[in-house]
Amino acid sequence: MSIRLHLFSKFRAPSHKVAHAILLCVAVFALLGAGDPGSRFSEIGHQMMCICGCKQILLECNHVGCPSSDGMRNELMAAVTRGDSDSLVEQGFVQKYGPTVLAAPTTRGFDRVAYILPFVALFLGFGIVIVIVRSWKNRPVPAIAGGLRPVRGTELEQFRDQAGKETDL
Repeated sequence: MSIRLHLFSKFRAPSHKVAHAILLCVAVFALLGAGDPGSRFSEIGHQMMCICGCKQILLECNHVGCPSSDGMRNELMAAVTRGDSDSLVEQGFVQKYGPTVLAAPTTRGFDRVAYILPFVALFLGFGIVIVIVRSWKNRPVPAIAGGLRPVRGTELEQFRDQAGKETDL
């Protein structure tokens, strides 16, 4: 048994080397593509809308002779090559063109309603449907003229059997 422990102790790496290796792996994956201006340009450009009124994403605006998209793309490329952060670029575009330049509403302030309201409406709709179906299910049996009561259950089955026997040809 001591031979096994001796063999495994040779192959163990010191804990600080393992920690360094893990830290290096995390840093590589975290910074993967961080320095690529083309990917940042594409990512930020797909988060903004063209302001020409076409209702399209900035990088996908395909109007012939669009007066806005070329200038906005050039501004975006200049900001990315300068090294501005994503939030700084978005804030600059919002200050210049207004909040409609963002493809998705922010998650702050009143814009949260855009995220919450669809779910509230969905659950409210389900609740209304459930209440209506239950009220239809629990409504009273309609009264028949002449004081007769409706026939249900086994009594109804007996009448059906009797009618089948009497009409059998």
